[in-house]
Amino acid sequence: MNEQGDKGIMSGEAPEPVGAYPHARRVGDLLFLSGVGPRKRGSKEIPGVTLDDAGQIVAYDIEAQCRSVFENVRTILESSGARWDDIVDVLVFLTNMKDDFAAFNRLYAEHFATNQPTRTTIEINALPTPIAIELKVIAHVGKSI
Repeated sequence: MNEQGDKGIMSGEAPEPVGAYPHARRVGDLLFLSGVGPRKRGSKEIPGVTLDDAGQIVAYDIEAQCRSVFENVRTILESSGARWDDIVDVLVFLTNMKDDFAAFNRLYAEHFATNQPTRTTIEINALPTPIAIELKVIAHVGKSI
């Protein structure tokens, strides 16, 4: 379920935001999701990530992170009254385009086999937590477009 208020939508099932922002915000028929990473709710666990004692990434599995991100996006969508097929735009942040794009692109194609939203993929130096991928999603929740 979710909590909806003037400040947006907070899902009771998705990982807690790492900052002062809601999971999503609905404006008219559009649902804007905040950046979604692969963390699990109620912990700092990041699927597919091995950290050293200093909290630095030693190894990571981009496929495990992608699957977890997709699951978190689906959870937020459903908590907000939307469905996976309502997604119309995806902005992808990868920290290692050269090594991770092929695996990400393959998994993305599997998850978006029937619904193909617009997409932009960019490489960035870092994300706020030790993750390799984050998605920013817009969904259309209303009448068919």
